[in-house]
Amino acid sequence: MAKKTTAIKYSEAIQEIEQILEKFRTEQLDVDTLTAEVKRATELITACKSRLKEVEGEVNKILEA
Repeated sequence: MAKKTTAIKYSEAIQEIEQILEKFRTEQLDVDTLTAEVKRATELITACKSRLKEVEGEVNKILEA
């Protein structure tokens, strides 16, 4: 878990989520790291949702003009 969620770009967050998912798919996670990876994925998903809502608001403002 290299980066803070608050400073991460959307594309980087998606990439990190995909890496975590790949660990799940290939069963590379052990019980000791499972909780930390799930927590990180949740943080990243929340950051992505927030960014998408922000962009949606910006696009709606542009379209309204």
